[in-house]
Amino acid sequence: MAITALPNPRTEPDGSVVIRVLSYNIRSLRDDEDALTRVIRACEPDLVFVQEAPRFFRWRKHAARLAAKSELVVLTGGATAAGPLLMCSLRATVERTQDVLLPRSPGLHRRGFATAVVRIGGARIGLLSCHLSLQSDERYAQAGMLLDRLRAMGVPYAIAAGDLNDRPTGRSFRRLAGELQDCWAVAPWGGEHTSTPEDPHQRIDAVFATEGVEVLGCGVPLDLPGITPDDLEAATDHLPVLAALRVPAA
Repeated sequence: MAITALPNPRTEPDGSVVIRVLSYNIRSLRDDEDALTRVIRACEPDLVFVQEAPRFFRWRKHAARLAAKSELVVLTGGATAAGPLLMCSLRATVERTQDVLLPRSPGLHRRGFATAVVRIGGARIGLLSCHLSLQSDERYAQAGMLLDRLRAMGVPYAIAAGDLNDRPTGRSFRRLAGELQDCWAVAPWGGEHTSTPEDPHQRIDAVFATEGVEVLGCGVPLDLPGITPDDLEAATDHLPVLAALRVPAA
């Protein structure tokens, strides 16, 4: 059943939390940065899983500027993770971070994961931002590495999100959805397709959560106050995915 309204973030009396999670490929800030930050702020996220963050000259400065304009802070990632980046609101207390570089096939781009463990309210959550390969076999192997990495984080609940370069019918997407909750499939809200903003026709960006995390709604935030079609088209070459999740207290 489609969700009509996305819940607002909050902490429950038992320590469980409702959080907003945003996944966004920002194409190295090559587009309209002001439009991008307006979209991010309108989503009011607690956690942002970025792909194609700046990786070259003064990349840390660019990431910090994006976070500040979005009313967030940089958690980890960027060039040290080959593009994936994590940002968070001040609701999150950081326990640890780790940027992971993946094996690279000759002739293909280097890929990586930005990972962290945070506490929000009474919940302890593992995070992983990814941007999987364009090449099918390498992408499938990276999906397996993603699952291995989540299992090794030693947390009760985890969220992985990113640009999969694969559709739900693809074997890499299906590998992830076989072990994790595909949040759009569990509780669809907003729009489905993330590519391209001018002609949305495929879902290649997704938010996944481990069992025990309750998915309250997930999709492209087309109708949130403060978000306009012009900003979505100007911000970057992907549409964002926003999810509301309830995470139990640890």
